[in-house]
Amino acid sequence: MAAARAAPGGAPPAAFDPGLSDPRAIALADLVMQALGGEKAWHATHYVHFAFVVEKAGKTLARRVHLWDRFAGRLRFDDVDKDGAPVVVLLDVTTRQGEAYRRGARVEGAAARPLLDEAYEAWINDTYWLLMPYKMKDPGVHLRDAGEEAIDGRIYDRVLLTFDAVGLTPGDRYWAYINRVSHLMDRWSYLLQDDPPKSAPTVSGPRQDRRTVAPSPRPAPGSPSARPGGAA
Repeated sequence: MAAARAAPGGAPPAAFDPGLSDPRAIALADLVMQALGGEKAWHATHYVHFAFVVEKAGKTLARRVHLWDRFAGRLRFDDVDKDGAPVVVLLDVTTRQGEAYRRGARVEGAAARPLLDEAYEAWINDTYWLLMPYKMKDPGVHLRDAGEEAIDGRIYDRVLLTFDAVGLTPGDRYWAYINRVSHLMDRWSYLLQDDPPKSAPTVSGPRQDRRTVAPSPRPAPGSPSARPGGAA
């Protein structure tokens, strides 16, 4: 998944460059942002708190909880390791430095590095799955008009997203399906950079429970504290 971080061998772009994207695709991305609450509200959103859950055949395979302070670049990450032990990471997502705890005890020295890296990589992946419609004009993103497609009686405008020197996997490609009535991104498809040659794009199901954003000046009551004893 892509995010605004330099890919190996390249410096991260400072801002979205409209000269490298299609005007119609940019206009569609702007409609999506407006439908989600607007750029001003998104930039004023201080905290993002969510769980990333993977389920298959009624069984939960993964459940990762993120509390992200967007203004300070700080993350609290809650997970369980392969042995079922609870893990909490407090991470600076800019420097990738922080603290890691397992079963409430701090993990010291070099043993903490894999936990910090896992938390960072999960943050990159999970926030992109959640927030991709807000990130269509992130630095380093290129937008292309990919035509229209009819699905279940609805016409969608498709926008192709490619990336330049950003993210952990800048070779990924995503197609956003924009609903012409609501202007929301109802679904997407993607090809990952490690997919075999000539692979068909993976198609997602409809996005559910979409909500517009509003500024969040402080964590909501009941949000986890900044320390590893907080409830997630």
